Amino acid sequence: MSISETFAKAKSEDRAVLIGCMPAGFPTVDHSIEQMIAMHEAGCDVIEVELPYSDPVMDGPVIQKASDIALANGVRTRDTLKIIEAVASAGATVVLMTYWNPIEKYGVDAFARDLAAAGATGLITPDLIPDEAAEWIAASDRHRIDRTFLVAPSSTDERIRMTLENCRGFVYATALMGVTGARTSVSSQAPDLVARIRAVDPELPIGVGLGVGNGRQAAEVAAFADGVIVGSALIRSVLEAPDRATALTDLRALSAELADGVRTGR
Repeated sequence: MSISETFAKAKSEDRAVLIGCMPAGFPTVDHSIEQMIAMHEAGCDVIEVELPYSDPVMDGPVIQKASDIALANGVRTRDTLKIIEAVASAGATVVLMTYWNPIEKYGVDAFARDLAAAGATGLITPDLIPDEAAEWIAASDRHRIDRTFLVAPSSTDERIRMTLENCRGFVYATALMGVTGARTSVSSQAPDLVARIRAVDPELPIGVGLGVGNGRQAAEVAAFADGVIVGSALIRSVLEAPDRATALTDLRALSAELADGVRTGR
């Protein structure tokens, strides 16, 4: 199922989409496949696979730590494509989030081709802006990959409009200024940003990220957003678990709690 179809299905059920994030290869390739499939089975509508990167300027300490573990264990872009293929084959809707440098190094058209072949339906590029994305826009059109760019509370109305014109699938609204990470409360800037986006394009789905850590917060965001993006809280449940079995149990439990939250927020 494509990301667009996933959002449409959730809308027909009068609820938000839950997007659960996990770095590829954390702590190993096999572990990460197992974890992402568990998240999918527990209620995550979309699995956002994060390509581990050595200089993740947007990511907070939890995601950085998990990415460091994956990189230390030798995960590479080819491994990430293998992980995407396994998770998509299990029935999950999969998108990839990556910084631009690994795509450029791989080869832009080749990356789009191989990403589509692996079963991903979209790509989130946190450090690529539409003004500088002509090569990616062309490649993603050729290989039918949805494009997700980011907007923030600091984005001007003109910047929001231009970003939405170049998105396909959904737009990623970063509800807090600064790096990612679970917070004790949801930013009050988020509803205002969503309203500004909807004023420009009422049809494009909006995923809100940065800060959600539990079911109550997921419900709060689901009340005004089309998608709730959760990363650090899910990753922390694995980092803090004493063993693999406990990590899976805790990850399933949190995913289910968040899935309940997005279903009760409307």
